[in-house]
Amino acid sequence: MTELAGTKQDRSRATRRRLLETTIRSLAQHGWEASTVGFIAAEAGISRGAIQHHFRTREALILAALEFMFEERAALLDALPEPAGTGPERVHAVVAGLVETIGGELFRAALQVWTAAAADPTLRVAVVPLEKRFARGVHRRAVRLLGADDTDPEVRALIQATLDLARGLALADVLTDDSRRRARVVRAWSSRLADALN
Repeated sequence: MTELAGTKQDRSRATRRRLLETTIRSLAQHGWEASTVGFIAAEAGISRGAIQHHFRTREALILAALEFMFEERAALLDALPEPAGTGPERVHAVVAGLVETIGGELFRAALQVWTAAAADPTLRVAVVPLEKRFARGVHRRAVRLLGADDTDPEVRALIQATLDLARGLALADVLTDDSRRRARVVRAWSSRLADALN
């Protein structure tokens, strides 16, 4: 009986994960309006009833997907290798890794939710604490990777500027491939940041 219950729980977890991944992909590729429960159900190959077993409302599904996105993005940041070397090349490796990890499909999906939350006070109340928690986590990881002294207000501001830069570059990449310009900007900023941190 326990083995059967375990199998059922495993299937339920796998279904939930598939729903969250499909929701993220739908938001990133099709946008907020198109990402209805019916559309997501069809994309995931799951009945609407099965979705409602896991998430009673569209908002509950979207918020769970947003939390999942933050966990996935945090895991990507945690997976960044410890940069080798010292000085400007080390700083460049960290900044390039942060910019690469903060952008992409997860960013595009989150952007859809942020845009909807800007116009929906109820959704905004739910999204803002999640975003703040994620932002604090990203900041801590950046401090660790850079080996920076976060107690220095100037250094703290520079790290925050680095993360703001990463989000801005991710936004610039939403409509067109901005990789060549992004590489130049990352190199220039890394050089300034390395000078400031030293």
